[in-house]
Amino acid sequence: MKMVGSQKHRAEEEAQETCAPRFQRKTLTAPAPFADETSCQCRAPHEKLTIAQARLGTPVDRPVRVYADGIFDLFHSGHARALMQAKTLFPNSYLLVGVCSDDLTHKFKGFTVMNETERYEALRHCRYVDEVIRDAPWTLTPEFLEKHKIDFVAHDDIPYSSAGSDDVYKHIKEAGMFVPTQRTEGISTSDIITRIVRDYDVYARRNLQRGYTAKELNVSFINEKKYRFQNQVDKMKEKVKNVEEKSKEFVNKVEEKSHDLIQKWEEKSREFIGNFLELFGPDGALKQMFQERSGRMLQAFSPRQSPTSSPTRGRSPSRSPSPPWVFNKSSPPSSPKAASASLSSMSEGDEDEK
Repeated sequence: MKMVGSQKHRAEEEAQETCAPRFQRKTLTAPAPFADETSCQCRAPHEKLTIAQARLGTPVDRPVRVYADGIFDLFHSGHARALMQAKTLFPNSYLLVGVCSDDLTHKFKGFTVMNETERYEALRHCRYVDEVIRDAPWTLTPEFLEKHKIDFVAHDDIPYSSAGSDDVYKHIKEAGMFVPTQRTEGISTSDIITRIVRDYDVYARRNLQRGYTAKELNVSFINEKKYRFQNQVDKMKEKVKNVEEKSKEFVNKVEEKSHDLIQKWEEKSREFIGNFLELFGPDGALKQMFQERSGRMLQAFSPRQSPTSSPTRGRSPSRSPSPPWVFNKSSPPSSPKAASASLSSMSEGDEDEK
């Protein structure tokens, strides 16, 4: 019993060691490998899982292997979102992506823009993809599912009628192996091709301008000349537009400069008027200067006052003698002889003073 238990434990360890390189992508520094280039001899038991078990993270010894297939022409964000959903359906998953070949695609769906090699490489460089299966079958068979140890198939839930079937995923859904994803609205390969066809003239002129020949673009001689003429017209329009924009910029600059000049002129004019009023106004400096000068001139021409030591100021305040012709009102002379005598006495007194 101990021997059997040890052998079983050793077998499980070997199975984990052989599966680890295949199922674990530790970095995103290299593109995803192709299925036919990997060499994994997986001896781990591959029991059938239910969706509920897978969502619980079981089994613990290996990831859940999810398969998604498609054409992936003109690989875009809608493709990437679908693969992201398939990768994140379960806590621990390994995403295998099958890409149909050119022969199958042209037979069942139509012509592609990118060839199969370009489409393979586009898938290898998507961060959600762990492994790419080239030349994938159009309808999944039990042998294919067993060969690649596929647990679940991820695709949008819209019935996909093709190859004489109403839904190529019908048997997968009946087996309980189908997990639906959501389509991204507004983006698809058909939408991108429709844009190119709708604006064909624009893209033809664009590529002619970039150096492609009319033969490479499958353009007739007349259309080539028409497209080149339209390119010349567009160049002329662009030049005219550039000239208009530059002229507008010049006019705007002139307006800004004129506004600045007017503003500066107004400031200078206010300053000049203020200085003029300060000098020549009613209370200006010039009037004050004139008044000062006129005052000085008046002082210069006016007579000087007598000094304080004048003899007239030094006299006593006694009453000065009345003039000889002034008569005393209280005692007038009684006769002419008396009046002449008084006049002679007054004259004698004046001679004595002299």
